[in-house]
Amino acid sequence: MVKDRAMSELQKCFGARMEFGTAGLRAAMGPGVSCMNDLTIIQTTQGFCAYLEQCFTDLKQKGVVIGFDARAHPPSGGSSKRFACLAASVLISRGVPVYLFSDITPTPYVPFTISHLGLCAGVMVTASHNPKQDNGYKVYWANGAQIIPPHDKGIAAAIEQNLEPWPKSWDTDGALQSSLLSDPYQEIHREYCKTIQQHCFHRELNKNSEVKIVHTSVHGVGHIFVQAAFKAFDLHPPYAVEQQKDPDPEFPTVKYPNPEEGEGVLTLSFALADQEGATVILANDPDADRLAIAEKQESGQWRVFSGNELGALLGWWIFQCWKLQKGEGKASIKDVYMLSSTVSSKILRAIAVKEGFHFEETLTGFKWMGNRARELMDQGKNVLFAFEEAIGYMCSPAVLDKDGVSAAAIAGEFVSYLASKNITLSHQLRSIYEEYGYHISKNSYFICHNQDTIKQMFERLRNYDGENSYPKECGGFAITAVRDLTTGYDSNQPDNKILPTSKSSQMITFTFANGGVATIRTSGTEPKIKYYTELCAAPGNRFWTASLFHTITIGRDVTINLEPVENRFKYVTIQIG
Repeated sequence: MVKDRAMSELQKCFGARMEFGTAGLRAAMGPGVSCMNDLTIIQTTQGFCAYLEQCFTDLKQKGVVIGFDARAHPPSGGSSKRFACLAASVLISRGVPVYLFSDITPTPYVPFTISHLGLCAGVMVTASHNPKQDNGYKVYWANGAQIIPPHDKGIAAAIEQNLEPWPKSWDTDGALQSSLLSDPYQEIHREYCKTIQQHCFHRELNKNSEVKIVHTSVHGVGHIFVQAAFKAFDLHPPYAVEQQKDPDPEFPTVKYPNPEEGEGVLTLSFALADQEGATVILANDPDADRLAIAEKQESGQWRVFSGNELGALLGWWIFQCWKLQKGEGKASIKDVYMLSSTVSSKILRAIAVKEGFHFEETLTGFKWMGNRARELMDQGKNVLFAFEEAIGYMCSPAVLDKDGVSAAAIAGEFVSYLASKNITLSHQLRSIYEEYGYHISKNSYFICHNQDTIKQMFERLRNYDGENSYPKECGGFAITAVRDLTTGYDSNQPDNKILPTSKSSQMITFTFANGGVATIRTSGTEPKIKYYTELCAAPGNRFWTASLFHTITIGRDVTINLEPVENRFKYVTIQIG
C-alpha cells in the first residue's frame, strides 16, 4: 500500500485503532491498528490479561478458556485459530492456565466452559455471521455472561497501557507445549450434551417420530454439534445440506452467511427438504449461536419464521415443559422468569401476565440478558427462557448467552410433539396469538457507513420542535411515550429519566396511542440502522388491521411505510431526509 501510495487504504488501516467495547472487537482481518491481525490480537489480550490480574487474585489458579470458529483470511494470514493461539500465548506467558479448544466449537461452548469449570473469563474468536473478511474477539466474564460496563472500559484502558508486545507474547510454539495449556474439547462436548438432556421431556416420542427435518450450518461450525444434540434427545438425525455442512471461510454458496436474511440463505435447504419430503428446516449461523426455522405450508410454499415468532413459539413450549416438570414437584411459578430485549416482541409479557410468571425486559443484546439471568439465578430464581428478535435464544441456563445448538434440539422435540398431535408450527403460533393476543411485527435495517449522517438524524429527532423535544405525532397517530436509551430520557417516568442507559449507541422508541411501537437504533457490530415495529392486540382481538398505522413519519427525517398482509407486515420501506 505504501509503494502504491494507496493513501485511502492506508488511512483505513492505520487511521484509528479499533475500539474495544462490550461486544469486544469486530473488524476486517488485515494490516493496521484498525484491523484484526496478529499484533492487535496480542495487544488486546495483553490488556485483557492485565485487567484480569487486577480483578482476580486467583487468576493463576482458575484460568481462562479460549474458543475459535473456522474463519480464515489467506491474503493477510489471519485466522480464528491463529488468533486463538496468540491469545493463549499471551496469557500463558503471564502464568495463566489456558483451556484452549483444539478444534472449532460453537460460541456457546465458551460460556458453558466458564460455568462448568469455574473459570475467571473466556474469549471466543468469531465474527458470527459477518462478511467473510471479518473476525472478532468476544469476551465473557466469570459469571458466564458477556462483559458489560465497567469491564469494557477497564479492558480498553488496559489495552492502551500494554501496546508493546511482551517478550513471550509471540511464542505460540512454546505456549502450545506449556503445562499451563489444556484442551477441554472432549470433556466439554460430553458434558454439554449431557446437560442439555435436562430439557428433553418426550424421549419416547422422539424415538418414534416420523418428522423429517433438514439442518444447515451455513458453512460454519454447527453440523457435528447439532447432530450430537439431536442424538442426546434421541431424535432422528436431521438431513444435512451437503454443500454447506463443512466449515468453509469463503461461504461460497451464500451472499451473506446469516440465516436472519431468510430465503436467500435457505435456497439449498429448500431443495433438499423438497427432495427428502422434509417439512421443517433448521439453520444455524456460522458460529452456531443463532437459529432460524422454516416450515413448509399447505400451499407448498415455505414460511421462514421471524425471530419474534420463534420467540413466541419457543417461549410457549418451554413454559409447557416447565408445567410438565411442575407436576413432579418442581419450583412454584412465582420463581419463574423469562427475559427479552427491549426491541424484541412483547409476546412473553402477554404470556407472563396470563400465566402468572415474571417477565423482564433488558437493554438490547444478550450481554444484558445473560447478566440479568445470572443475578436472578443467584437469588434462587428459575430463568426458563430469554430471546432477542435477531434469532437468538437462551433455552437453558447452562449457557448464559444465545445458543443455537440447544435451541435446535429443543425445537426438534417441539416439532415432533406437535406432529404427534397433527399440528404445525404455523398452527401453533396462531393458537398462541389467539390465546395471548396478536403481536404483529416487522423488523429490518438499512446500511449507513457515515457516522455523521446517523448522528444528525438522531439529533434531529431529539430536537424536533425546538431543543429537547420529540415528535408528538406520526402519520396521523398520536405518540404517547418516548424512550431514548442513549440520553436516558423516558417520558413514562416521573422524572423523565431511566437507567441504565447505553450512550455508546443510538436508540429511540416511540409508543403510539393505538398500541403500536416503533424503535430505531444503530448496531454495535455492523454499519446498520435497524428498525423494529410491533402492534400488540388484546387477547381475542382479531380485527387488528383497522387500527394499524400504515405509515410512520418519525419527524422530518424518517418515514416507515408498512403494508399488512395476512396478519404480518409484509412490505416495509424507509425514507431518510
